[in-house]
Amino acid sequence: MTDPIPFNKLTIRAWADEDRPREKLMNKGVGALSDAELLAILIGSGNRNETAVSLCQRIGNKYKNSLQLMSKASVNELIQFKGIGEAKAISIVAALELGRRRQQEAVLPRQQIKSSQDAYLIFGPLLGDLPHEEFWVLFLNRSNKVISKKRISAGGVTGTVADVRLIFKEAINALASGIILCHNHPSGNLLPSEADIQLTKRMKSAGVLLEVSVLDHLIVTDAGYYSFSDESRL
Repeated sequence: MTDPIPFNKLTIRAWADEDRPREKLMNKGVGALSDAELLAILIGSGNRNETAVSLCQRIGNKYKNSLQLMSKASVNELIQFKGIGEAKAISIVAALELGRRRQQEAVLPRQQIKSSQDAYLIFGPLLGDLPHEEFWVLFLNRSNKVISKKRISAGGVTGTVADVRLIFKEAINALASGIILCHNHPSGNLLPSEADIQLTKRMKSAGVLLEVSVLDHLIVTDAGYYSFSDESRL
């Protein structure tokens, strides 16, 4: 009689057919799988006490079953789960980053900026989940079509530096007629700080002199955005 396979040795191949997410994906399509089942395919096996799917369900519960929250998790955080080593944690972080980049890429054909929402569709996936602050600028032509976007600086949890001269140097080099400023608040606070307000004023004044319009300044969090233009503060 063949000895039973110890539970801690059970990989996805040893599961019953109905519990095998790879086969489920092949037979029913990727849309039929839960988030936990998709993550289970990435990590391949669980630990001594639970399958990969159960482990991934537990990870999901930790992050309130939100991929957005999970995407903020670091490798060091993920390896705290029993059964998640460094290699598995790196696979999860890499997969979530690919998803974020795909979301960002999906809006690229929509080049013309007609509202703050259009700008947010570009910057939200880029900045909303970051644990540190970054400052970006969108460069536009006379038709408000995107020429390019550029990260100007990256800082800590509480702030970053935006150099007015550097921003307008980039704008002039890009032959931009307008720019949209954007930075994130990792704290989740959507309201502008006094430093944000003063920087926006300086940028607006410099733009008038250089004939480069400052069209908006967005503050992005994982919950939404604040627009200086929508709030009539430009």
